[in-house]
Amino acid sequence: MSKDYLPISREDMNNRGWEQCDFVYVIGDAYVDHPSFGPAIISRVLESNGYKVGIIAQPDWKDENSIQILGTPRLGFLVCGGNMDTMVNHYSVAKKRRATDAYSPGGQIGLRPDRATIVYCNLIRKVYKDAPIIIGGIESSLRRLAHYDYWSDKVRRSILLDSQADVLSYGMGEHSIVELADALNSGIAIKDITFISGTVYKTRDLSSVYEPVMLPSYEDILRDKEVFARSFYTQYVNTDPFTAKCLVEGYESGDYVVQNVPAKPLSQSEMDRVYALPYMRDYHPSYEEQGGIPAIEELKFSLTSNRGCFGGCNFCALTFHQGRMIQTRSHESIVSEATLLTWDPEFKGYINDVGGPTANFRHTSCEKQNTKGVCLNKQCLFPKPCSNLKVDHTDYLSLLKKLRELPKVKKVFIRSGIRFDYLIEDKDDTFMKELCENHVSGQLKVAPEHISDAVLSMMGKPENSVYEKFITRYKKTNETLGKKQFVVPYLMSSHPGSTMKEAVALAEYLRDIGYMPEQVQDFYPTPSTVSTCMYYTGIDPRTMKPVYVPKSPHEKAMQRALIQYRNPKNYNLVVEALTLANRTDLIGYDKKCLIRPNYMDKDKFGSRPSESGKNSVRKGGARGASNSGDGREKNGSSKGNKGSRGGFGSKAGRSAQSSELNRFEGRKTENKKYGKTIRNTHKKK
Repeated sequence: MSKDYLPISREDMNNRGWEQCDFVYVIGDAYVDHPSFGPAIISRVLESNGYKVGIIAQPDWKDENSIQILGTPRLGFLVCGGNMDTMVNHYSVAKKRRATDAYSPGGQIGLRPDRATIVYCNLIRKVYKDAPIIIGGIESSLRRLAHYDYWSDKVRRSILLDSQADVLSYGMGEHSIVELADALNSGIAIKDITFISGTVYKTRDLSSVYEPVMLPSYEDILRDKEVFARSFYTQYVNTDPFTAKCLVEGYESGDYVVQNVPAKPLSQSEMDRVYALPYMRDYHPSYEEQGGIPAIEELKFSLTSNRGCFGGCNFCALTFHQGRMIQTRSHESIVSEATLLTWDPEFKGYINDVGGPTANFRHTSCEKQNTKGVCLNKQCLFPKPCSNLKVDHTDYLSLLKKLRELPKVKKVFIRSGIRFDYLIEDKDDTFMKELCENHVSGQLKVAPEHISDAVLSMMGKPENSVYEKFITRYKKTNETLGKKQFVVPYLMSSHPGSTMKEAVALAEYLRDIGYMPEQVQDFYPTPSTVSTCMYYTGIDPRTMKPVYVPKSPHEKAMQRALIQYRNPKNYNLVVEALTLANRTDLIGYDKKCLIRPNYMDKDKFGSRPSESGKNSVRKGGARGASNSGDGREKNGSSKGNKGSRGGFGSKAGRSAQSSELNRFEGRKTENKKYGKTIRNTHKKK
């Protein structure tokens, strides 16, 4: 293998002496050859197995010639919509078009179509009618079976049918893509490749499917939301590679979509090999004149240490995409990559992150998972930590110490998220002390999401008392160290289960701790999460009981405004929300009030003789509250699809998607009170 970018033109192919590519990889993002980007991993894995891969990045979907620049591939096309789901990339939760795209040159929007995977595949099928097409990445993985689509507000078919692709690779795709390539290379027709774990295919004959679990048909789930919820939960409990069954979904046309069992997780040695491949670790130089690719900025000096998450948050798609089993790289592999970073001319001494979907998970939650998989109907941390949970930060501490001691390294930050409910179960204070002393940049971002236990239960998160216990311990540790460091809590509005009562309670909590977030995440119903199933059906698929869902844009706006009640722009929404919740006692001059009465309402709420009453916001103004929009999804990029690292075209950055999907877009909650986030800007010479 030569140390160079993969071919993006005929000229590049000629320089390598290629007459034909084995695979042409069509992606919705600009071409970035870095192990934090799924397409880079998949293309390099194929290359390491002897296959010639060419890249067509962001082709013009209105021009058939754009898909033909590398000619006909010998084995087939690979298609990925991008590191982020294209609909999340293009639209806010309010369904408004975004202004930038961090995965495009110069952050330019509009260089890829909506539902890019479907559009690209149909373009390929129009030109190359018989060429095998394999789809993957976050967009395909989470739409592998019939799913609720928030943007059209309806249930859509499997993306395999709408795209006209032959096979879908879901989850982390290193195993499945090599097996698919080897099968095609051996001469097996694409329609006969039905036996590979981690793939989905379509057929009209189920005679060769071994012990399938028949899901309700597409037509049945369209007619009945309860049927949809039951079907979804069947899928949810069949995501573990050790216990899952083959799932089959039928369609009126006579087609069946068959989901094979998930691929086995990578071993540590396999993970090490993946991250040791000859990545260029940057965007293709052809983007230089256009301003580069913004998404690389935060990720260039970050390190992936693990995959998977046994946290099990209901709004997160990690269970469907990466799975609940933790996969890790060895210390030697991570230290080797870190050493490589220190020789980069742009390295300033700061490693931005060492982690994954959850930074402090470095082993499976219990020993039995290594042979028997995860529990089907039981979570490791929710509602209480499992008695078999293994809580140990020793390995992570050892890794961080090795990284800190590297020459040229000034500071090693942890930004991909600390699971506080796991940390608080560790009776040894060493990790908390090391975290506060060496790995926090003035503020630690954690995700309590809410303070109402009723809402937290719907989220699959621990009770608020667990978060309060963590805060107490964190403050005490910092006081002992003589440090003034803060916690920045990630908060979510309008999640299923959140009534106006719970939204007001959250506002009161923020008042009491004296914190006002600049950005707020309004719940985003993205495909294949428990919370999205609740949003669509009004049913908790775990219990099949009804759940309250705030759906109207106006109610969602009120709930979001309550979290940012100090923002003058939100005044009318806050008044309306408090009135609806019968909490007008929070409008007035008492220190417990959220807002002052408008001078027009002084007769209703009272007035002070010494004040004109014209100031509608409590003293302190709108400190830290500059965005009343969609909050944490404002920033498009770099740490988004948290938890989609390394999959077939999946965002290998921090998601999403997120991911976890609701973390697709790096939630940079920067508040003057809490200091500024250190951020290394990627500058080109």
